[in-house]
Amino acid sequence: MKKLLFALVAISLFSCKEESKVEEAVAKIPIEFKVERFDRIFWTSKPEDLQKVKAQYPYFFPSHIPDSILINKLKDPLLKELYSEVQMQYPELGKIETDLEKLFAHVQYYFPKYKTPRVITLINEVDTDGRVFYTDTLALISLDCYLGKDHRFYVDFPEFKKPEMERNQILPNLVTSFCYGKIASPTDRTLLSAMIYYGKELYMKDKLIPEYSDADKIGYTDMQIKFCQENEYYMWSNLVENKLLFDSNPKNELRFIKPAPFSRFYIEIDNQTPGRVGQWLGWQIVRSYMENNDDVTLEQLLAMDAKTIFDNSKYKPKKQ
Repeated sequence: MKKLLFALVAISLFSCKEESKVEEAVAKIPIEFKVERFDRIFWTSKPEDLQKVKAQYPYFFPSHIPDSILINKLKDPLLKELYSEVQMQYPELGKIETDLEKLFAHVQYYFPKYKTPRVITLINEVDTDGRVFYTDTLALISLDCYLGKDHRFYVDFPEFKKPEMERNQILPNLVTSFCYGKIASPTDRTLLSAMIYYGKELYMKDKLIPEYSDADKIGYTDMQIKFCQENEYYMWSNLVENKLLFDSNPKNELRFIKPAPFSRFYIEIDNQTPGRVGQWLGWQIVRSYMENNDDVTLEQLLAMDAKTIFDNSKYKPKKQ
């Protein structure tokens, strides 16, 4: 027992030392950018200014959209109110801008070919499917999608989706967008493959926004994280005992992976579980794999198949 405790302490100390080295290196990476407030530029423009604005931001103005529609938007009372709400919530970006600088430095540390992108804030009429966009050259943030879960503009949203509208989800959402195309697609339709795919995405958040809490990274409340931690063994055992891990039934993704009010184990405590627990469990598998395979790089992890990760993860949650 003493040997085991010593080994665990040694691993923890080594891990902390390595993380400190990474953060020291990240802090030395020079990052320069200026957030362009397109939300202000467009919504304070006059009809005679449109051509100049369109020339500066051509990708926001499809050629088939006539100026008359844009002018009507500028006059729309509801959209003007939306603009006012955004300006009240975000007169300045403050901590978000600081966090962006840290994010871009971490990206350049782990992915050296990616340089600091052009950062633009906008209003997209609360289109949650396009709330952020992050490629190698451009980062877009739709501020009207982050006015806070209790904002009156979100009253018709399902309750389980409202936490996504908090400002603390901007950076996690940007990382999700950045991950697109960088994580190898699952080679099959099994539940385990989907779990590990999203586990990789969440592990990317561990690395790119390490100061964020686990709750913020996955979009849970602190109570939901606590539930998962306390019931990890039971949730995992249920999936194993019911032979769901290697089952290819697409309904399993709806039960455990996709956004939902709760996950569906078909047991009494279902309504106490957060949705997407399959993603959370996949995250723990990926973390376990990386803890036990410290010679694997982040890019190697993203390219690796789910079975290799699972078989070498030594993942075995303990009964509490």
